[in-house]
Amino acid sequence: MSQNNTLDKNTRGAVLEFFRRLHFYIGLFVGPFIFVAALTGTLYVFSTQIESRLYAHELTTQPVGEAHSLAEQIAAARTYVGEEAQIYAVRPAPGRFDTTRVQFVDPELGSSESRAIFVDPYSLGIRGDLTVYGTSGSLPMRKWIDQIHRGLLLGDVGRLYSELAASWMWVAALGGVALWWLSRPKRQLKKAKSRIAASRRLHITLGLFLLAGLLVFSATGLTWSQWAGDNITKMRTAFNWLTPKVQTTLDAHAAGHTPADPHAEHHMPMAGRVMPPANNDLWQQVLASARQAGIDAAKIEIRGPKSEGKAWTVAEIQARWPTQVDTVAVDPRDMRIVDRVDFAQYPLAAKLTRWGIDFHMGLLFGLANQLLLTAFGLGVCVMIVLGYRMWWLRRPTAPAENVASSLLHAWLRLPMRWRTGSLMASAGFGWCLPVMGGSLLLFLLVDLARWQYQKHQTSQFA
Repeated sequence: MSQNNTLDKNTRGAVLEFFRRLHFYIGLFVGPFIFVAALTGTLYVFSTQIESRLYAHELTTQPVGEAHSLAEQIAAARTYVGEEAQIYAVRPAPGRFDTTRVQFVDPELGSSESRAIFVDPYSLGIRGDLTVYGTSGSLPMRKWIDQIHRGLLLGDVGRLYSELAASWMWVAALGGVALWWLSRPKRQLKKAKSRIAASRRLHITLGLFLLAGLLVFSATGLTWSQWAGDNITKMRTAFNWLTPKVQTTLDAHAAGHTPADPHAEHHMPMAGRVMPPANNDLWQQVLASARQAGIDAAKIEIRGPKSEGKAWTVAEIQARWPTQVDTVAVDPRDMRIVDRVDFAQYPLAAKLTRWGIDFHMGLLFGLANQLLLTAFGLGVCVMIVLGYRMWWLRRPTAPAENVASSLLHAWLRLPMRWRTGSLMASAGFGWCLPVMGGSLLLFLLVDLARWQYQKHQTSQFA
């Protein structure tokens, strides 16, 4: 019995040391990236309010008299841009004080960008001419903030930073909980280390309170990532978890819904679309047909067919709770609804993805969502700063001190079953999350070099 207790005690100590070293390395090397992601994400939370204030002239108007028809508003935008311009999408004014957004294809713009003309529904005056991005309809300022959060304005190379943060954030969170749980019997700190004890208590408290958010934001962030995101999409496709998409083929024998990648538009050049003819009345007729079919959200988007023989689509784009993202496909020949996809029909995984993305962006519950994300983002920043403070207070002061404190040494102390399991887990996660796998190799190389250097220092000191 005593041998089993000793073995359990030794195993517990080895596992605790391994988690401690891994948590330390994540905090030391990935912590700054998580800090930047949390800080820029907090800034993005209020980007919609910033956008509303900064572009109030383009987005709003004063209702004077009766609003003109949608066809007349589109005609005004065409006159401003040029009759030969191709319309990508139209977003009718969602409220009495809002303008209508007519989005045109511009070959000089980037992927998922379009030129938006903001039309006053009452006077038919042009209120603005701006570049918009994505299904969220981000205007230049919000897109700039989003690009800082996603890639530090460095393009695809910069996106590695956010993927690195998202890949390791959940590991850091769960590892911290494991450390807290395993070290509970040894939580008595000496009075001389009271500063460390205070920082540690606050660090642990914040980690436990923020745990759910860390896991959610890590998962949703990975869906947007460059490398892991592709693997997640493949997994969702294999398990039929993708968001269903309306069937737009004008063929009586076509059936079923095509799964849609919720981020597909980020990879699709708008200039590659086949645009509908310059028939302004057709847009209004399609909208009327969709309204009769139950598309009743205030915020909607009308899109023309992507190619010949395809239907038009009218989609709800109301991200706030309750979610309104129903979509219908309309045959322009007789205004018949050829297909529809309601949010109620989404698979549970697709619903969770939709809610997770909207929550991540601070849209799902309005101001309450934004305040919660702000508290979360600032809490993560404080937690990381406290982690660095503890490291600084406990850093080695002698050249030969703490020679055994390396990740490789701690791993070698683990029982064989733990080492085997950790290798299998590392290989699996490294394959699914390539940025995690690559960074783990760098951790190990740095750890090996540090270990060898410390051994050399120890031999000299001796």
